Amino acid sequence: MVLLIVEGSRVLAEIESLPKRVRIFDTTLRDGEQTPGISFTKEQKLQIARQLAKLGVASIEAGFPASSAGEFENVRAIARERLGPEIVGLARSTKKDIDKALDADVDAIHVFIAASDIHLKYKLRMTREEALRAAVEAVEYAKSHGVTVEFSPEDATRADLDYLYQVVKAVTDAGADRIDIPDTVGVMTPTRMKYLTKHVLPAAQGRIVSVHCHNDFGLAVANSIAGIEAGAQQAHVTVNGIGERAGNAALEEVVAALEFLLHVNTGIKTELLYETSLLVSKLSGIPIPPNKPIVGANAFAHESGIHVHGIINNPFTYEPIRPEMVGQRRRIVLGKHSGRHGVEHALKVLGYPTEPDIVLAVLKEVKRLGDMGVRVDEDTFRKIVEEVLEKREEKRSSREFEALQKSA
Repeated sequence: MVLLIVEGSRVLAEIESLPKRVRIFDTTLRDGEQTPGISFTKEQKLQIARQLAKLGVASIEAGFPASSAGEFENVRAIARERLGPEIVGLARSTKKDIDKALDADVDAIHVFIAASDIHLKYKLRMTREEALRAAVEAVEYAKSHGVTVEFSPEDATRADLDYLYQVVKAVTDAGADRIDIPDTVGVMTPTRMKYLTKHVLPAAQGRIVSVHCHNDFGLAVANSIAGIEAGAQQAHVTVNGIGERAGNAALEEVVAALEFLLHVNTGIKTELLYETSLLVSKLSGIPIPPNKPIVGANAFAHESGIHVHGIINNPFTYEPIRPEMVGQRRRIVLGKHSGRHGVEHALKVLGYPTEPDIVLAVLKEVKRLGDMGVRVDEDTFRKIVEEVLEKREEKRSSREFEALQKSA
C-alpha cells in the first residue's frame, strides 16, 4: 500500500495494488520506428540502444526480425552488444517468425496474435479457436528454446472479456513469462484500463502483467499509470512517445509520474531523460514540442511576473519537481508578461546592476518589444540593458555638466 501525501494536505489517495517496482519495456526501436517517415539505420539503432541501456531500461524491444533482412541484422547487432538490458524481438504466432527471432540471438521473444473479433475476421480471417490454438503453440514452441516469452493478445481492449481471459490463461498455462495488455488503437480511459487490468490479473496466475498504450485520444500515459495502479508491473513505452498514428505512451512521462508522483522505483536514471529525449529527436527527425511535459523547452520555463516572483523565492511554488531531476534546467523567459522580479533576476544572473530605475527602464522596453511580438532572448536582453545603461550614463553626465555650469 502506498499513501500519496502533499504538503499542506492530508492523504490524496490510497492504492493497495501499486507495485514497489515497475519494469520499463522500451519499444522505441520497434513500435517507435513504425512512426510514418522514420527508418533508423543500423548505427542509429545501436546509438539509441546504448543510450537506453545507459538510461536503465529493463527491456529493449530491438525490432521485428522477420520483417526484413536489414531488420534481422539490426536486431542481431544490438543483441550481440550485450548491453545489459534484456533484448527483445517481436514475432507473430508462427514458427517462422519465432525462428527468426531466435536466430537474432535475442534474450526474449514478444509473441502476439489478435484477440479482437474485428482483427480476427478482417485481418487474420481466423476463428477464435484457431487464434487461441496458434497462440498456445507459439508460446510452447518459443519456450522450448529456453527464451523468455512475453505474449500480447493484440487489440485486447476491444476483445470480448471472456475470450481475452481464456487466451491469457491458456498462454500462461503454456509457459508465457509475461502477459501484455495492448490498447492497440488507444480507445481506453483510465477507469476502463484499471478494470481491464484487474480482470486479466487472475488469468496471468502471478506472471508479470504489462500495459502497452497508444495515444490516439491523448490518454496513453494516463492509461499506463491506471494499469499500473491496478497491479500491472511493466509498462511498454517509447522515447518522446513516438509511434504509429498519434504515438505510444512516452517513456519520460510515464517514468516521471511513477517516480515522482507515485514513488515507484523504475530503475531509470531520471537525470538522463532529457539527453535521451534529445538523442531520439535528433535521430528520428521529430522535434520535441516546446510544451511537452518533462523534456519540452517550456517544461521549466517561466515568464509571468507572478510565477517568476514565486519561483525566485521558492521553486516549488510553480514547479512540481526540480528540473535537474530529469536533466533539464530552469529558464526565466522575458516578455510582455514579465514583472520586476524577473528582470531583476536576469540582471543579477548576467552581472548587471539592479538599481530600481534600471530594472523599471529595462522592464518597460521588454514589455514594449513583447507587445510587438519580439522574442526577448539573451542577446536582445543584453542590448536593451546596454542601451538603458548608456542613456543613464548620458543623463548622469548631462546633470554633472549642468551642475558645473551653475557653479561657474
